[in-house]
Amino acid sequence: MNAPHPQPLPFYEPAGNEIELFEHAHRNRLPVLIKGPTGVGKTRFVAYMAARLGLPLFTVACHDDLTAADLVGRHLITDGATVWSDGPLTRAVREGGICYLDEVVEARKDTTVVIHPLADHRRVLPIDRTGEVLHAPDSFMLVVSYNPGYQNFLKGMKPSTRQRFVALRFDFPEASREEAILVGETGCDPMTAKRLVNIGRALRALKDVDLEEVASTRLLVYAAILIRDGMDPVAACRAALIEALTDDVEVAAALEEVVLATFGK
Repeated sequence: MNAPHPQPLPFYEPAGNEIELFEHAHRNRLPVLIKGPTGVGKTRFVAYMAARLGLPLFTVACHDDLTAADLVGRHLITDGATVWSDGPLTRAVREGGICYLDEVVEARKDTTVVIHPLADHRRVLPIDRTGEVLHAPDSFMLVVSYNPGYQNFLKGMKPSTRQRFVALRFDFPEASREEAILVGETGCDPMTAKRLVNIGRALRALKDVDLEEVASTRLLVYAAILIRDGMDPVAACRAALIEALTDDVEVAAALEEVVLATFGK
């Protein structure tokens, strides 16, 4: 869980009207749900918007063991005394910032108990253990994300939760935008960016290769960073793309053929 700290405006290449929609949602105190595949810029977009709006950002990477208490807070024993410690959601409400719950459906089901009253017209956070009921200031915003293509039936988002949010769908960028992202994010030359994007699109189009996730823009950025730093392009793609996508030797060999078709000597 990350505490907020001042940051410069991070690089972000818009895909459509997502910046405008986010700003409208914030002005009108509406929560936002961002859904899309891994590594397509959901977290970067939230960081960009927090910096753009000048708001503190509290990011929570949700997981199977994350409970409502992890978000709200708990009593801790410090120097022999019991003191209350706010969780990231409570701090975001108190400070009027953005609380971003990344991959929210991974969290335990009891987290919806604290999310629901903040994600509708009430905009309140009851803290049972202290007896407080916090009313969110106008600047507070709740943002959640998840990957609908990866979730199974048991970990899907309930309609009663999903329908409390304004929703944005993120997908893999168009080729020209993805090239611009690689150049803007890493400073690599345009030809390297174009070749990497072509590799990424080719890997995503493979039909006979068993991959849990396809090549994300994030992995292409990693490859671009390594190449820009002087690493051999094939070796960079092997480390940043192939080995990150599969443990299967035969599948890795098939993916490397795609890389060699572009960067092979």
